[in-house]
Amino acid sequence: MVEKEAKVSATPAAEALVRELRQRHGPLVFHQSGGCCDGSAPMCYPRDEFRIGARDVHLGDIAGEPFYIGGDQYELWAHTNLIIDVVEGRGSGFSLEAPEGKRFLTRSEVCGVPASR
Repeated sequence: MVEKEAKVSATPAAEALVRELRQRHGPLVFHQSGGCCDGSAPMCYPRDEFRIGARDVHLGDIAGEPFYIGGDQYELWAHTNLIIDVVEGRGSGFSLEAPEGKRFLTRSEVCGVPASR
């Protein structure tokens, strides 16, 4: 696991859902999906049920819960701040918010792109 400067934050609505899920499931962990069967959705798991990979990058915490992204995906998104939000709708089948009728959503803003020479 690699540590990086915090590059993730959450909206107040997302933080409220994280607190609600933590009360129900205990400590949590987030992983930014790489685009396979769950698209590019941020995934929320019980912390003791998700194995952090050696190349996963810790981007920071949201509402006190750690947030990771795969190393290969981090290379592509290195100049992006991720903003985790929550919207109405069906979430991923594997993420804890799925039965709530809500889903986490990643918004982004590009930052610190070096000027080309």
